[in-house]
Parts: sequence; C-alpha cells; structure tokens
Amino acid sequence: MSEGLPRKLRYVFVLQAVMASFVIVIGFYFVGMFVKDALIGGRVQDEADRYWAVIERHPEFPLPRNPNVNGYFVPSEAEPNGEGVPPEYLPLEPGLHDLPGRVKLLIDERPQGRLYVSMSFPLVDRVVFWAGLVAIAMALLAIAAVSWLTYRSARRLVAPVDWLAQEVSSWDPREPDTDAIDARHMPGHPGREVQQLGNALRDLAERTRQFVQREREFTRDASHELRTPLTVIRVATDMMRADPDTPEKLRKPLQRMQRAGQDMEAVIDAFLILAREAEATAPLDEFDACEVAWESAEKARRLLDGKPVELDVVCDASPRLLALPRVLSVMLDNLLSNACNFTEEGRIEVRVQADRLVVTDTGIGMSAETLQRVYDPFYRADQFGAGGKGMGLSIVHRLGERFGWPVALQSAPGEGTTATIDLTKHLA
Repeated sequence: MSEGLPRKLRYVFVLQAVMASFVIVIGFYFVGMFVKDALIGGRVQDEADRYWAVIERHPEFPLPRNPNVNGYFVPSEAEPNGEGVPPEYLPLEPGLHDLPGRVKLLIDERPQGRLYVSMSFPLVDRVVFWAGLVAIAMALLAIAAVSWLTYRSARRLVAPVDWLAQEVSSWDPREPDTDAIDARHMPGHPGREVQQLGNALRDLAERTRQFVQREREFTRDASHELRTPLTVIRVATDMMRADPDTPEKLRKPLQRMQRAGQDMEAVIDAFLILAREAEATAPLDEFDACEVAWESAEKARRLLDGKPVELDVVCDASPRLLALPRVLSVMLDNLLSNACNFTEEGRIEVRVQADRLVVTDTGIGMSAETLQRVYDPFYRADQFGAGGKGMGLSIVHRLGERFGWPVALQSAPGEGTTATIDLTKHLA
C-alpha cells in the first residue's frame, strides 16, 4: 500500500498538518505578543493611577519602587529636566513607550506634574513564553492525533480502490482475470460503491474480451476466405496475359485487375498481422533488410508496366534485423504501391541504410494539409484520381506503431514523397 492513493493521502495529510501547525505557531506568537503588551500596559497604568490617587491624600507618599518598577515624579513648578529622571526619558512625549532592554515606560502628565513609571517584565515574558509553548504543544499534538486518525480512516476507505487498480493494471488484455476482483477478495470493508465499480469492471472486461475475440476471428476468417478468390483471379489474369491469343485491348484491363488484386492481397496480409495480437509474441527471425527490399521491389515493378519510371534498390548497408520479416515486407509493399500509383515518370528508389529504409519517388507529392491526414483510413486527397483506396499509408502507420518501426513522411506538391522506416529497434 506504499503506492497510489494511500501515498497521496499521506502526503495530503502531512501537508495539512504542517500548514495547520505553522498557522497555529504564528497565531500563538502574535496573540502572545498582544497579551503581553496588554498586560504590561495595564499594569503600568494601574501603578500610575494608584500613585495619583494616593498623593491627593498623602502628598509625601513614596514613588513606586521595586525590582521591576521604578517611578519618577517632576512637579509642575520644578525644572523641566527633573532631578533623578533618566536623561533618555526627558525628550519623550506623554504616553506609553517601549524602551530598549524590554522596558515599558508610561509618561503621565497632569496639573500636579509629570509622572514617569517604568516597568521591566522578565517574569511576564517567561509566563507568556511557557504558557504559549504549552498551548502550542497541545494544539500540535491534537492536530497530529486528528490527522493520523483521519488518515487511517481515509486509508481504509481507499484501500479497496487502490487494490482494485493494482489488480486491473496486471490484467492480460487478451484474457483478463475477472474473478480476481470479486468483492470477496477485496481488502478491508469495501463499500457499496467500490463493489459496484468492481462489478462494472468485470462486466466491461468480459464484454471487451468477447468483442476483441469476435473481431479477431472475423478478420482472420474473412481474410483467409478472400485469399482463395484472389488467388484464382491472379492466376487467371496471369494466364490470360501470357496467352498470345488475348486481344491487345484486354491487356490493359487485365493489368488493372492484377494491380487491384495485388493491392487487395497486401491489405489482407496487413489485416491478418494486425488481427493477430499473439503475433507479437511469435518466434522472431533474423533476416537481411536488403533481401526484403529486393523482393518488394520485384513485386512492385509489375505495377509500373508501361510507365517511364525506374525502380531501383540501393543498399548502402545490409542491416540484419531480428523481427517478423513479413511485417516489414507488408509495410514496404504498401509504400512502393503508393509510389507506383502516384508516379507517372521519373524514378522510385528504395535505399537501405544502417538503421533505416528510405523510399523516395518523383511523383505528384502531397500538400501540408494532406500530410496531416495521410494516415486516416480511406482518406485520399484526390477522390476520383487513379491509385489505391486510401488504406496503404494507414496500414503502414499502424504496423509501424505496433511492431516498433515508426514511419516518417516528407513531401511537397510536384516534388515527390520520401518515406522513412526507422529500423533501430530491431537491429540484430
């Protein structure tokens, strides 16, 4: 329980206790100062009032003198620099003054004369200090006790939620262990809301598992079923094109049929790979990236029949990869299919480097707006032009994200397109 909500709660309660303690200490300090000033000021004023009251009846009554209080009196008819009065008192105006050495001085002027009463207050300081210290200590202990009890109660409340989060985070997405979050296994005393959350997560996980399973089975079955008629179409068109008796006017439609069939086979291969999540844990093969590039280029040349376009493979290096060769082949097939579809003349180059594979063409290129949406399924800038159906780059992007081969595109209208597959992750 050292992670997640309990730890955050602990931080919150500790911060709350520290802030409350700080406010209490500051508050007691200022209250203590106010109380001390009020006590000393009142005591000095009482001494002065008592002296004035007594001398009206007994003019010879002595001035207040004790270890903490000193009094000085200057009659009205006397010199203004009264005898015995400390010199630093004389320039001061009537009223209450704070002097160095923690001395409070009251100057009370009446028709009879001017009375000086000074008082030092070490005892009051000690009393106020210890009283404040005891009060602060009690308040801090009370805050600590209340914060601890509140934290323990809150921790017990969030413990089932924290446990639930840890259990769900350890699920295998393909086979979530929904029985593990049954209310009977939850720690503490989960409330009705936590039990409802657990039941909702179990239902959601089960529905998601069933949905993924249905989608995977449908994609796999549909893809396999589509392979048979596509194979028949490819074989039949190959035979018709090879037959010398086939009319010339049929050769171009046959070529288009072959191109469409090849595009469909690439899409089916990609869907099969994406549909099989278990494929990511299948045994990996070590292979040469240049061999894959040559094979894909050989297949793509059929798409250039009749076009004044050169398709070359340049191997600056021969990196060996530890991965699924079919994935890289499907990605490269789709990139070359796009390049062939949108390049009417010039050159298409597949360049294999030490850590990347670059496909460059001299085709029509793409605008910045098109590049922003180029990975959207079925998106095409030219809805009525020649080419694919807008799935190729979407498939390449999804495969790259899934298997760790990110794809980057650079393009400009009329300047062609450059696609880069980063091979760093799976270098052998």
